[in-house]
Amino acid sequence: MKSASLSNQMTLLVLRDANQPVKQVRVSKPLIVAVPMVALLSISGLIVSMHINSNRTITQLEGQLQQQSIQFEAVVTDRDEAIQRLQNEVVTLSGQSKGMMDRMEKVVELEAELQEFINKYGTQGDLSNLSALSLDDTDSLGIGGEYIAVHDNEIDDLAKETGDDFREMNAMLDEMEKNVPVTLIRATQTQYSLTGNPSEWPTPSKRLTSSFGYRTDPFTGKAAFHSGIDISGKIGDPVYAAGAGQVLTTDRDSSHGKYIVIQHPDGLESWYLHLSDIDVSAGDIVTKGQTIGSVGNTGRSTGSHLHFEIVKQNKPIDPMPFLKQ
Repeated sequence: MKSASLSNQMTLLVLRDANQPVKQVRVSKPLIVAVPMVALLSISGLIVSMHINSNRTITQLEGQLQQQSIQFEAVVTDRDEAIQRLQNEVVTLSGQSKGMMDRMEKVVELEAELQEFINKYGTQGDLSNLSALSLDDTDSLGIGGEYIAVHDNEIDDLAKETGDDFREMNAMLDEMEKNVPVTLIRATQTQYSLTGNPSEWPTPSKRLTSSFGYRTDPFTGKAAFHSGIDISGKIGDPVYAAGAGQVLTTDRDSSHGKYIVIQHPDGLESWYLHLSDIDVSAGDIVTKGQTIGSVGNTGRSTGSHLHFEIVKQNKPIDPMPFLKQ
């Protein structure tokens, strides 16, 4: 038994320093075999663990890269969509700017026509009220055509051109803000001066000395019909046309003195009697408020005043309803 036990053992010589004796260690053969096996198994386990961890790391990296790729694609997609939206907005703004330019050019042309009309027929002056000016839009019922793609540099040029258009429109609007209201004021006054309704008070004085209708005649003391109104005034005070029209008569007689008759639309006539001076001639076209003569005391008159009357269809009517307008 002792011999068998010895045969299962091995002697290991341990060499130490030169001055130290050699040390012998007896170790069983299974232990000698087991130690390398254990070391080999440990190294193999470590290698397998490192391989598994490496695969996990690679998988995680691949997942992260895939997620980043998806996010990048989304960013690129969003950028492309944003660029497309901006391009569409630039195209839309460009179309709107062209339409706005056309409309403003029409307004400028209209302002020029108004100014030409005023220069030909109008008078200078100021009014407090302004009229609104509007143009109707024309909507398109359909659109279509060949698709032709545009490049980014074309969109950039279009955006620059659109910006220039809007700056030009702003300058035009600034100019229109100055000119159009003045033109409308003058056009309004021109329209007022050209109206044929005899509603303008004919003298600076508003004092009536005799009204329309029956009264006691100042010369005979008897009842008589007065065909107009008498307005007191000083000799030489201006007499204004009550409405626009054409001068029918400028004459003088013992009853009317110096007088003027103006024809208006709707069969109306306005008469101005006892004048000291006449500033118009038969056939002249006069505007509302235009000075046509001067207050006087000619003809059948007791003092300086204006006899004013309105005749409709050859029949005198009360002028006050017209003057109160």
